Amino acid sequence: MNEFRPPRRLRLSRAIAAAQGPVLLTQGRRLRKSTPRLPDAPLPWHGRVDSNGASDGERASRPLHLLVIGDSTAAGVGVEHADLGLGGRLAEALAARTGRPVHWRAAGRNGATAADLVHHFLTPALAEPTDLVFLTVGANDALALRSARAFRRDVRRIIERTFAAHPDAALLMSSLPAFFRFSLLPDPLRRSLYRHSQALELEARKLVAAHPRAHMSPPPPPYTDGFFASDDFHPSAIGYKDWADFAVEDAVGVGFDRLLDDH
Repeated sequence: MNEFRPPRRLRLSRAIAAAQGPVLLTQGRRLRKSTPRLPDAPLPWHGRVDSNGASDGERASRPLHLLVIGDSTAAGVGVEHADLGLGGRLAEALAARTGRPVHWRAAGRNGATAADLVHHFLTPALAEPTDLVFLTVGANDALALRSARAFRRDVRRIIERTFAAHPDAALLMSSLPAFFRFSLLPDPLRRSLYRHSQALELEARKLVAAHPRAHMSPPPPPYTDGFFASDDFHPSAIGYKDWADFAVEDAVGVGFDRLLDDH
């Protein structure tokens, strides 16, 4: 039996959402009208985090180069400074874990799908030194009801092009948001969105699991108080820190950090 074969409810997630179309469209319009639209974090989307935990000066002098690429979370929506967003928080967690300085940068845009990353952001982002790619994508693919096949194709392209440009790099991919925990979303929109996001995530997990230098985070734990920004949709500074700590802790727990030792 194929361990990745999705249950029927996930295979039909797009069809179920289409059948609920009129209701979902009405709920979506109401949400867009009532939800504040937060801006991206101000530029620049790059920085450096030093660490005092290095065991020797030679290792401390070799920084890790982190690329965060994705959607609104890569763009730091929800915080007032990029250092408090996903890129900066991941750099802090990595520096603390590895004892090495981390040079980080972010690429992408609010609303980006996996296809947008492939066509508009991936090539220039990979042109710079890169030891670790953190990929955060899929939420907008779910919102747009993109097919699992199309999402799988684009994630495959991201993985292939990342390792073609940087064969010795490592790639971490975030799980998709746990939409069923988003109190902002009414039912049936919440259930439908979560169901379809899980169908997309399952396709991504197949691809990531097949690559020896890639890893995908497990589903996140319950969101803590203060996790969400004022729009109740994007992370706050607390939320980005929780997310980054969770992703790095998981990666270290499965030995993923050893892939960075050669850099």
